[in-house]
Amino acid sequence: MKQRLLGALIAAAITGTATAEAASPPSAEEMWRIIQAQQKQIEQLKRQLEAAEEKVEATGEMLDELASGAPAPGGEEKAALGAAHTPFEHGRAGRTIVGGYGELHYNNLEGDGGASDKNEIDFHRAILFLGHEFSDRIRFFSEIEYEHAAIDNSSSGGVYLEQAYLEMDINERLRARAGLLLVPAGFLNEVHEPPRFYGVERNPVESNIIPTTWWVGGAMLTGEIAPGWSFDAALHEGMKTSSGSNYAVRSGRQKTSKAVADDLAFTGRIRWNGLSGLELTAFWQYQSDMTQGTDPNAGAANLLGVTGVYNTGPFTVKALYARWDLDGTGPAAIGADRQRGWYIEPSYKITEKLGLFARYNDWDNQAGSDSGAAANTGKRQWNTGLNWWIHPDVVLKADLEFQDNDDGRDRNGFNLGVGYQF
Repeated sequence: MKQRLLGALIAAAITGTATAEAASPPSAEEMWRIIQAQQKQIEQLKRQLEAAEEKVEATGEMLDELASGAPAPGGEEKAALGAAHTPFEHGRAGRTIVGGYGELHYNNLEGDGGASDKNEIDFHRAILFLGHEFSDRIRFFSEIEYEHAAIDNSSSGGVYLEQAYLEMDINERLRARAGLLLVPAGFLNEVHEPPRFYGVERNPVESNIIPTTWWVGGAMLTGEIAPGWSFDAALHEGMKTSSGSNYAVRSGRQKTSKAVADDLAFTGRIRWNGLSGLELTAFWQYQSDMTQGTDPNAGAANLLGVTGVYNTGPFTVKALYARWDLDGTGPAAIGADRQRGWYIEPSYKITEKLGLFARYNDWDNQAGSDSGAAANTGKRQWNTGLNWWIHPDVVLKADLEFQDNDDGRDRNGFNLGVGYQF
C-alpha cells in the first residue's frame, strides 16, 4: 500500500509539472530545473508519508495498550528501576478501576542441623485493587489482601487492608497522600507484584529488615525537587516491638489495626535517576520510642538504608543495604540494638520472555556488638533461578535455595511458583 500511494503521489507531481510545461518544448536547461523541482517534491512527499505512518503506528500501539492493560513504552525499565505501581492515567475523571495480583508457591527444602524440612504448596497471597479517580487532581487507591487461601482455626490465613489512601495533586511537581500507605523504603515494599521481581519468594532481607510488606496509617508528600531528583516524606504510626519478640522489627508492625499512636514515626526518602538506566535512593526512619512506652529498657529507633539499580540492555544489577539502630539496655542485652541486612542481585534477560538471576542475601536481627549474646545469629542465603513470562503479566518461576546460617540450622532445596497481575 505504501508503494502504491507513493507512486500515485509522484505521478501526480510529474503530471502537474508536465502540464504546466506543455505549451512549448523545454530546453535542456529548463528540463534540468523541472527534474530538480520534481525531485524536491518527491522527497517532501516521502517525508510526509513516513511521518503519517509513524503517527498511525503510535496510535495503534496506544489502542493496543488500552485494550490489553499492558504497560506503556518504557514501563519495563521503570519497573526494573523500582517505580511504584499506579493504575491511573491522570485526566480521566470519574473512572473506576479493578485489578489485582497473586502467587502460588511450592517449596521443597530439606532441613539440616536441626532445621525442619519444608515441603508445601501454598497460595501465598491474592490481592484485589480498587481505585477511583474523582477528578483530574483527586484519586483513591486501595488493596485488599487474602493470605494463605483459608481463614480458620487451623490455618495461618488472613485478610488485610494493605493500602487505602486518597491522593491529591497540589501542583505539577507535588502530591499529597493520606490514609493507609506503604512505607517508602527498599525495592519490594512498594513494588511487589510477582511479574515484577525475580525469585519465587520475596528476598529475606526485605522481609526481615525493611520489613516487607509494611503498611502504616498516616500522611505523605511526594514530589520532584529538580530534574532527576524526587522525594517522599511521611508521618505515620510507629512500630511497637517488645522483648518477647527479641525486638525483631518485623514483629513490631501494627498494620493500622487500632495501632497505638503514642509515638509516631517519620520516614523520608531521596531518589536520583538522572542517568539513563541508573537509579539510587537513600531512606531514613526515626521513632523516639519503638515500644510505644511499654518497655523502659528500650527507646528510640533509627532505620538507614540505600538502594541502587543499574539497567543496560538485557543486564540489570540491584543492591540494597539497610540497618536499624535501637537505643536502650534491653535491645543491647541480646544484641538487637543493631539489625542489618544487604543483598546483591544480578539478572540477565535472555529473551523478552526468559530471564536468569542470582542473589546473595546476608542479614542478622541480633547483630549488636555490645555483648556476646548475639553470637550465631547471622544468616546467609543464595538463590539462583529463572523467570519465564508467558505473558507480560503472567510469570512462571523456579529457583534453587542454599542457606549458610551461623547456628547451622540450614534449609536447602528448590522453589517453584506462578504469579500474575492485571
